[in-house]
Amino acid sequence: MSENKENKKLYIQLYSLHGLIRGHNLELGRDADTGGQTKYVLELANTLSMDPRVEKVELVTRLIKDKIISDDYSLPVEKINDKFDIVRIRCGGGKYIRKELLWNHLEEFVDKSTKYIKSRGRLPDIIHSHYADAGYVCSELTKFFGIPFIHTGHSLGRDKLRKLINDGVPIEEIEKRYKITHRIEIEENVLYFADLIITSTYQEIRQQYGGYKNTNEELFKVIPPGVDLEKFYPYNNHRLIQEEAIRFKGIIAEKMIKFFVTVNKPLILTLCRPDKRKNISGLITAYGEDKALQQKANLAIFAGIREDIQTMPDNEREVLTEILLLMDKYNLYGKMAIPKRHDTQHEVPELYRIAAETGGVFVNAALTEPFGLTLIEAAGTGVPVVATNDGGPRDIIANCKNGLLVDVSDPKNIAAALNKILDEEQLWNDFSRNGIENVKKFYTWDAHVKSYLSEITKLVGKEKTKSDTFAPVGKKLLDMDKFIVSDIDNTLLGDADSLTEFVNLINELPGGIGFAVATGRTVQSAYKVLNENNVPIPDVIISSVGSEIYYNYKGELIYSNGWDAHVSYLWKRDKIFDLLKQFDFLKYQESDTQRKFKISYYTEENKENLRIIRETLIKNKLKVNIIFSHGQFLDILPYRASKGKAIRYLSYRWNIPHENILVAGDSGNDEEMLKGDLLGVIVANYSCELDPLKGGKGIYFSNRPYAGGIIDGINYYNFLKDSKETKIEQKPNNFN
Repeated sequence: MSENKENKKLYIQLYSLHGLIRGHNLELGRDADTGGQTKYVLELANTLSMDPRVEKVELVTRLIKDKIISDDYSLPVEKINDKFDIVRIRCGGGKYIRKELLWNHLEEFVDKSTKYIKSRGRLPDIIHSHYADAGYVCSELTKFFGIPFIHTGHSLGRDKLRKLINDGVPIEEIEKRYKITHRIEIEENVLYFADLIITSTYQEIRQQYGGYKNTNEELFKVIPPGVDLEKFYPYNNHRLIQEEAIRFKGIIAEKMIKFFVTVNKPLILTLCRPDKRKNISGLITAYGEDKALQQKANLAIFAGIREDIQTMPDNEREVLTEILLLMDKYNLYGKMAIPKRHDTQHEVPELYRIAAETGGVFVNAALTEPFGLTLIEAAGTGVPVVATNDGGPRDIIANCKNGLLVDVSDPKNIAAALNKILDEEQLWNDFSRNGIENVKKFYTWDAHVKSYLSEITKLVGKEKTKSDTFAPVGKKLLDMDKFIVSDIDNTLLGDADSLTEFVNLINELPGGIGFAVATGRTVQSAYKVLNENNVPIPDVIISSVGSEIYYNYKGELIYSNGWDAHVSYLWKRDKIFDLLKQFDFLKYQESDTQRKFKISYYTEENKENLRIIRETLIKNKLKVNIIFSHGQFLDILPYRASKGKAIRYLSYRWNIPHENILVAGDSGNDEEMLKGDLLGVIVANYSCELDPLKGGKGIYFSNRPYAGGIIDGINYYNFLKDSKETKIEQKPNNFN
């Protein structure tokens, strides 16, 4: 490693899209999407920002503006400290929606992330995704920019699918609710494109990732998360006990005292989301069926935050209802507490310490547990634990030696372990002391960040080796601040001499200016005709009347998935095709002209026929874009697609101002891209369809035909003067 590389301070972006993330008072347990991952990424980002080797940390998440949640989540940028910001990007509207509903909107997040990155004027040194949705976004970013990419799964689709099938959930229901096949495909792609996968345990690598075809042992690094020992300090360390902690302890006592008949008993505590996999019912059953255990200890269940159970999502509602029914079944009134809410930032550490002070036990009874963050929090405060003999708890108990592992599928095992710890004072003391001492050795965020930075510095500056990444394209587009866009037929092509002059101009363009074509031809046809006429393959090809976009990577054309996702909205190709069969004046064009987002016909120029087509589609609630050109071609496109819309999409995604884009055309299917605030050039051989544009603002009618007209327009606008190779600075809130 060179000295320069070693001394370079790092710019790190962490991506965690779903759930509710803010810099204070996390709403952990509010719903299935706001859990341990939220806390993990926030604490990781905060600790990274404290390291002198790090220049900047950005936690990139979704901007949400919804009256049912706090306005905190609608702030485009939340500054946590001088080196750490939470950056929020709008995606899928403003409503707060569950993560499974975000899949169809991730291309929007990719586009806006690209725009944000360009506005920063610097690529991140590392991007780190959390969960599969963010993994998709970062896979796309690494393909385009070659940024080193690391990933943390938190949970995996194959594992979830197996558990749901074992629970008897029909595969159709699984697909409908969880989009599980799509998620697994995304996870396979993440494994393919990632430079490093960080896991919390070795079991996660062997058992959870083991079922994926793109798994490679060299890809993984086990770096367990940490616990904030300034918050989760030992119950008996009176030197650290502060006035604020005493106040919150009093608040908690008030919440629980109304539930218990006898307060001065050991407290059996669990903290988790109301999720079936957390097996809260197993813990209540263990306690409810053991009268001796009820005599010894009280039970407190903090199962997220709730207001009205009836209005909660199905999973949470079913779990909370079952909790209340079991409480009634075993008549646990006066012995069991289930408070409606708690302050996750301040009250949770005190809950552990209260359990420890009473000589109690913390329980993690989850049927499956990828890691088990609550177990290391319990260890830090000195409360012994009973945990599921699955996944992360095996590593934690082996390292911390602070409790017992049991098969939680049988409630009697949970009860037996609780009785053992509560009955044996020396064992309780050993577990308590071991947890306090060993958590410092194995589970601190400082230790995590030390290993983390050691791994990522190996990746910084390293070239991507995957054949299907095309970082030079993305980096080139990041450097562009201007674009020349031309139609092909009768604009670019038509006169050999002026075409040669134009090609010479394109070959000598400054680095900050790109070249694109926007054509009615298919991409294959466009590529062929450009080659035949010795025109350099453009940086971008907008083809099929704006329904497709391709990027040029060393002569290979890369399809824009972002544009695909954008134009697919409300597009119903088969229904449109069936409806238009009835009209004899329409002749379906040859199959090689038909596209996923374009239906093409031959027809005569007849305003009445066009009106009939338009009214038929509107009557059937079909939103489309109808383009008639050259007196004979009729194209039906998604309402979001056209040459003009495609150019404006490129402007948005790559952060190139409209006034820095020159467009040239000759016919009706060029009209939309020529209007507006782009710099329009209409060549002298234009068709009469463009006559209404005469005198329009920002539209230049050249006296030269074909490519000569484009050159004339470039000179008219003085377009090549003062091309900047620096980035266009914009504020982050422009991406929402």
